[in-house]
Amino acid sequence: MEGRADMTPLHFRPSGIAVVAVLAAAGGTRAAEPPRWWLDEPVRLIQTNLPETFSTLDSDRLLQEVADFPANTLLFNMGGIVAQYPTRVGFHYPSPYLPPGRDLFGEVLAKAHARGIRVVGRFDLSKTPKPVFDARPGWFFRGANGEPAIYNGLYSACINGGYYREHAPKILAEALTRYPVDGLFFNMFGNPSADYSGRPMGPCQCGACKARFGARFGRPLPATVQDVDYRAFMADSAREVAATIAELIHRLRPGAAFLTYIDAHTDVIMHESNTSVTRPLPLWPYSASDNVERSRGSEPGKAVFNLCMSFVDFPWRFVTVPPPEIRLRLWQNLAHGGPPALVVVGTMDQEDRQSLIAGRSVFRWHAAHEDLHVGLQSAARVLLLAGEDTAAYRGWFRLLTEEHIPFTVSTHLKWLEDPTRAQAYDLVIAPSGAGPELGRYVRAGGRLLFAGASPPPAELAIGRVVGVRPPAQGSWRVHDHGLLPSLRDTNLLFLDGPYVELAPLKQPLLTLIPPAMFGPPEKVWVDKVETTVPGLLLAGLEAGQVAYVPWDVGGLYHRHSSHGHAGLMRDVVDRLLPRGRQLKTDAHRLVEITVMRQPDRHRTLVHFVNLSGHSDTAYFDPVPMRDITVELAATFTRARATVLDEDLAVTGEGRHRTFTLPRLGAYEVVVIGD
Repeated sequence: MEGRADMTPLHFRPSGIAVVAVLAAAGGTRAAEPPRWWLDEPVRLIQTNLPETFSTLDSDRLLQEVADFPANTLLFNMGGIVAQYPTRVGFHYPSPYLPPGRDLFGEVLAKAHARGIRVVGRFDLSKTPKPVFDARPGWFFRGANGEPAIYNGLYSACINGGYYREHAPKILAEALTRYPVDGLFFNMFGNPSADYSGRPMGPCQCGACKARFGARFGRPLPATVQDVDYRAFMADSAREVAATIAELIHRLRPGAAFLTYIDAHTDVIMHESNTSVTRPLPLWPYSASDNVERSRGSEPGKAVFNLCMSFVDFPWRFVTVPPPEIRLRLWQNLAHGGPPALVVVGTMDQEDRQSLIAGRSVFRWHAAHEDLHVGLQSAARVLLLAGEDTAAYRGWFRLLTEEHIPFTVSTHLKWLEDPTRAQAYDLVIAPSGAGPELGRYVRAGGRLLFAGASPPPAELAIGRVVGVRPPAQGSWRVHDHGLLPSLRDTNLLFLDGPYVELAPLKQPLLTLIPPAMFGPPEKVWVDKVETTVPGLLLAGLEAGQVAYVPWDVGGLYHRHSSHGHAGLMRDVVDRLLPRGRQLKTDAHRLVEITVMRQPDRHRTLVHFVNLSGHSDTAYFDPVPMRDITVELAATFTRARATVLDEDLAVTGEGRHRTFTLPRLGAYEVVVIGD
């Protein structure tokens, strides 16, 4: 991966084992629990991805630049494809540019720890040099033609082969026993679907994959990586290896973190905000917000590091994206409870210094306000479910953000097993269909909005399904402007895609107008037919409430930003919220607002991120905003704007309070409490 794309500083504890011993001697209660620096301390992370030719770098200069940035965590190359230390494990090779007798990683680690900087070692186990393949060909990925996957002379290892499952633990055991690392990060964890040039690799056809897949599914390996069984197989394979690595790290180096791009067995879930010159439009300006929010909401007991990739795309590793884009990603990280994390290739002596200059301002702000960025939890009362349909999910993500409705995200339904958490949500939104578990949730008193051209499960049968219809370019007739006040000036919404045909309703809110003539103008709609097919259902279901939009309104909004689709979603959400909106504001729709809480400090933080500088594929400095009024469903007496360094007047009574933010630049966080 990696690309494609109190005010006193809290210094780290260099040895987790030593801390545990001290606590035990003092009669502390955490004797059996190593410290979790990734959760308990403020983190500012710099990752320097080193080409092998950088093995001669000046470590003193690098550490001084990291400290001055100021970062307190360095993600630094350790091993895998190239080891930056004199490894003694077979089939693991030091960099050919590493001077004789030099231990670059050990040197950087010791100097960083002396400065109070944590170090996470970077491994990439996905590829090895040819001698490993020649000696152990069964460890490696095989394409449909039986040939290995080779990129720049490196051979791709298979996640199910012996390199990952038998040999890698030996390499990692050496690293963990020799070096007091604060964590290990793994790049390219598992079998990628394409190489660095974007060429598809297809499903692995090695002997291990054939045997494992056949035993599980009773059929040969498929021809495409999109096969549902193959995707599940690969995900489970990665989880199996992750379990082995997690056990190894936690046993040999208590207090060290396991970091990679999957949820299972990791301590820190990694993401990337990156760019690609071939990525389809529309651009997704909420990349950092999305990455952090979905993992924090899905795995609240883990940390989430979203890496801001500084470069444009793989062929241009030393050319940066616009500085305002760098800052926006980092501010979004903070607003959703993640740390600032910036990646550069090589050292911090960059050909293009714009990303470092842009990122430094955010890092310095974070360093001056560390107490605001530990122990954060989402205070949002709306839950958005992230499914397989990215467009539908992003449409709802955008809509909620633009409407300033605080929300959190989950990729699963495990939260249903926690009654306290399930009861914390006023509304659950499923952008592309709902499962039976949500039916039970609604019947027990929950509120649910689900959409998409998938028939509802029996547990959510609020209308009789006639059939699922193929994509159509029709319209929806608006019948009740009283229940849909945002649509008071329109009678029509457009449909472009499949839909579920439901039986007619006595009092429909929307009904279908099927495709009709649209040209020439003299023939427009001369054959128009009004039907009784409903496009929206609202109903009570035992103790709960449910709304069903039987077409992909979220996906259409993501692609086309129709005000009609936005108005429909807005009104349905407002109708379902039992106590009204948690937050009301006159802020511009391009001001992203999140509501976080710090339970240990008994305070709430309202973050503001100004996206007004985003235009199409460009990022500029945001337009300053003034006099933003916020009404929050909370009781508090104090509000302080941290960036402005000003106390704000608080008004209101009952269960709501109001403050006005006089000015907003790129970012602000208002701390409220009593």
